[in-house]
Amino acid sequence: MHPEPREEIRVASFRDLDVTTLYAILKLRVDVFVVEQKCPYPELDGRDDEPGTRHVWLSRGDEILAYLRILDDGETERIGRVVTATSARQGGYASRLMAHALEVIGNRPSTLEAQAHLTGFYSRYGYAQAGPGYLEDGIPHIPMRKS
Repeated sequence: MHPEPREEIRVASFRDLDVTTLYAILKLRVDVFVVEQKCPYPELDGRDDEPGTRHVWLSRGDEILAYLRILDDGETERIGRVVTATSARQGGYASRLMAHALEVIGNRPSTLEAQAHLTGFYSRYGYAQAGPGYLEDGIPHIPMRKS
């Protein structure tokens, strides 16, 4: 009997992602943000392959449990595309990724665009509302910043 694969957090630039991992990450993002949330929008926005982008994911074997990306926006880092697989929700995976992302970012200021119902989650990591709320694809969002 083979032992259960252990969970592992990984960080990579676009060019360092293997094709199988990239496919699994993109499939997870589309499954949740486009299909589950019923938001037809250009999920592949052209920022994944920017030189400063870091992809951060938590996997068990070949399964991507949770993912986020960190974009280099010049003066700040931007956390986005925070997503957890439906089968892995309530497992604390998003929390583990956020903590790891903040280690990757270090002391640099960072921003994110939170779905409004998740502002409490992000506030646990030092983020505060940084502007008025707005609707994006029919979902209320709040800009947040951590200095």
